[in-house]
Amino acid sequence: MAPTKKRNVSSENVSEDGTKRRKIDLSSKVEKIIESRKHANDVFDILECIQSEKEKEAVNAINACSKMFSTLLERRCLFVGKLPSEEEMLSAKYSAEEKYCMFMRHRYISCVEMLLDHLSHDSHQVKESALCALMKFAAGEGQYPLEDLDWSEHYSFPRDLIQALVERLLSRTEDTSLLISRFQEFLEMEDVRYYIMSSIRDNVGKVMDKNKGAVMPIYQNNVFSLLCNINMPSQESELTNFLVKQEDKHEDWKAAKLNEHKRTFERMWLGFLKYKLPSNMYKKILVILHDSILPHMSKPTLMIDFLTAAYEVGGAISLLALNGLFVLIHQHNLDYPDFYKKLYSLLEPSVFHVKYRARFFHLANLFLSSTHLPVYLVAAFVKRLARLALTAPPTSLLMVLPFICNLIRRHPSCRILIHRPSTADEPCQDPYVMDEEDPAQCHALESSLWEIKTLQKHYHPDVAKAAMTINTPLSGQEEDINELLEITNYELMERDLNKTSSKGVPLEFDPATQLLQGGGGVLGQHFCLE
Repeated sequence: MAPTKKRNVSSENVSEDGTKRRKIDLSSKVEKIIESRKHANDVFDILECIQSEKEKEAVNAINACSKMFSTLLERRCLFVGKLPSEEEMLSAKYSAEEKYCMFMRHRYISCVEMLLDHLSHDSHQVKESALCALMKFAAGEGQYPLEDLDWSEHYSFPRDLIQALVERLLSRTEDTSLLISRFQEFLEMEDVRYYIMSSIRDNVGKVMDKNKGAVMPIYQNNVFSLLCNINMPSQESELTNFLVKQEDKHEDWKAAKLNEHKRTFERMWLGFLKYKLPSNMYKKILVILHDSILPHMSKPTLMIDFLTAAYEVGGAISLLALNGLFVLIHQHNLDYPDFYKKLYSLLEPSVFHVKYRARFFHLANLFLSSTHLPVYLVAAFVKRLARLALTAPPTSLLMVLPFICNLIRRHPSCRILIHRPSTADEPCQDPYVMDEEDPAQCHALESSLWEIKTLQKHYHPDVAKAAMTINTPLSGQEEDINELLEITNYELMERDLNKTSSKGVPLEFDPATQLLQGGGGVLGQHFCLE
């Protein structure tokens, strides 16, 4: 066994030495190519190493190419302008200087194509190295353009390279979310963000139209991952970090204007949302819509169609659409017909068990905060909540009961639901129609809150105590329900376990000595507690 072990160690050493040697060879080749043009053909050896199946060798070759072509770009050793084909380059009459620049420009194009292909490599380290190298080339091309800027209004930025990069990041067959998260570093640059947003809009339109608008889960998830990594600035003074600094007319550059960023951001999102999306993506978008999308749009009202369509879906999606609708209604004067009718229909038993319960009741509290709402409408919400409370869990009841009391405080005309006189001897049938979708036709004002009276016998003492509130005149000050919105069963249990009783528990004065003391029967004679 000992000789075998020794051979394994020696083979590992040989492998490590070979890797170091190849790395040294690549570095020396790069230095020779940069120093002397007579070694230009060595670039083929470096490009060949990029396609190596060994991860370390490919990464080393990518880093070598990044250094080599960045230096050549800086030294203006790549041909600028419309590039002739290699056959034309050899046949036409060009100087040795021009032929060298054309040759290296062709090799540069080959290198970029290889790096773009490596963005779908099996190894994440190779993908990351290729991505960083491409962005380094983008910075180099921006500073030292490879195309003739023959008119004054043109601004130098490698649009074609960025579009090709976006096309590979938005793969149709592979999840690229991990690589996209690495790309976020570059999205912090203002000009990169601006041109990336333009490229996303163009790419989505082209791909989705080609697929006739059908759902493409992998592709659309990749698009959503890239969109979520775009952080928009809130003020124009924040636009300071650029990959390419324009020497002339920088202030007139669209990428340096916040309004242009907002316009492009808006077009990008609208272009993405106009197509049918995977069902699970609607929830993800609606969660961030009011906070990360609407504030950065130049015309947020353009999202009305998407939000109203989501609000009509029902269930959790409708609950989440409330946030965006709230912003549009309160800040942009959106007129939504039958809004409260739809909100009323969302009050179902499942609303106490969904993940977004706290957000829904927070928004419902805001929408019902106006004292100008009709009495019949508020009474319908109060009665429906009271009916749903009969089957709600204790954690929800501790929030719903104060919520109902707050509604009655805001609208004193609803107090008739509490103090409705009735004859105890006569059987009473509740006129409220639970299945009626229109709050104006449910006859809530003709009913009473007998459900809360029933909850005064609830098994949980805190719920019973909260239900007792209606037995006394309600105070003018509302209860704060924000702390109760997200209370959990665990917190409720911990609160009960940690509760200390101030009163002593009454016990038997004379300690028992027999199982059935004083009975005088057989059990008392034959059994005792000793």
